[in-house]
Amino acid sequence: MHRYKDLQFWKKSKQFSVDIYKLTQDFPKSELYGIANQMRRCSVSIPSNIAEGSSRPSDKEFSRFLDIATGSAYELDTQLSIAHELDYLGVKQYDMLNSQLNSIVQMMSKFKSRLK
Repeated sequence: MHRYKDLQFWKKSKQFSVDIYKLTQDFPKSELYGIANQMRRCSVSIPSNIAEGSSRPSDKEFSRFLDIATGSAYELDTQLSIAHELDYLGVKQYDMLNSQLNSIVQMMSKFKSRLK
C-alpha cells in the first residue's frame, strides 16, 4: 500500500480539482449542468482514483486505478479544449491549465512505470 497523501501528483491533482471548481463558477449559468459539471466530475475523479488505488494491496491494482485517473485527465483535457473554443477560457488560462494537467499526467506515468 502507498500513502496517497504523500504523493506529489495526488496533491497537485487535488489542488487542480479545487481550481477547476473555482474556474467553472464563472462559466455561464446555462453550463451549470453541462460542461462545467462534467469538468468538475472529471477533475475530482483524478485524485479520487489515486487515493482509492493506493489502498489496494497490489501494485497491479494501484496501476489500474492510475490508468483510470489518467483517462479522467485526458477527458478533462478535451473539455478544457471545448471550453476554450467556447470562449469560456482565455488563451493564457487554457495554456496554464493544460500545462498543469500534463504535468500531473507525466508524474503519474513516471510513478506507474516504477510499479511494474
